[in-house]
Amino acid sequence: MPKQIILLTGDTEFPILAEALLPHNPVLEILHANSDETLNVALRKCDLSPIGARLICFSSNVIVPASVLNRLGGPAYNLHPGPPEYPGSHPDCFAIYDGATRFGATLHEMIAKVDAGPIVKVSEFDIPQGVGTLELGALAYQHIATLFFDLAAYFATDDRSLPHINRRWGVRKTTHADYQQMKKFDSTLSEAELALRQRAFG
Repeated sequence: MPKQIILLTGDTEFPILAEALLPHNPVLEILHANSDETLNVALRKCDLSPIGARLICFSSNVIVPASVLNRLGGPAYNLHPGPPEYPGSHPDCFAIYDGATRFGATLHEMIAKVDAGPIVKVSEFDIPQGVGTLELGALAYQHIATLFFDLAAYFATDDRSLPHINRRWGVRKTTHADYQQMKKFDSTLSEAELALRQRAFG
């Protein structure tokens, strides 16, 4: 049973996620991190033995380096928007631009390389016709939350690694630079392309 959990997430999410964990393990110490700096502060407070601290990243843009992951006794987990077919930055935008029909959220083990660790669970849904980025992101967020709440008892009490599923990451891993490039509109774009980019990238 883990002694401590570091939740790498936003200020709004932290108390809600912590409240979901504590009923399963009332003596669990839950630490909050929302940046590289606060993550290192939390680590200094942790028991880094094999059954000590667990790191869970929930919809955070902080990239956890290998030096941090290697200090933890067991696997760290990341829950984020986008199915495995859309690794990287702004998956909702690129899914809309590609005309994808399915989207969702992914839970995976964290390794030093972003969106490359073994996949544990995927929650998917049909993309509503004509949906924009904000709406798609909100739908994906609901699925991230469901994944977390469904596994709250495990996160709080079980030291074993979650089993992996047979899903592979997509070949294209988008970056923030890719996203910024797609937001550059000019006179060479057709009306259809301009409308699609506005819907997908804002």
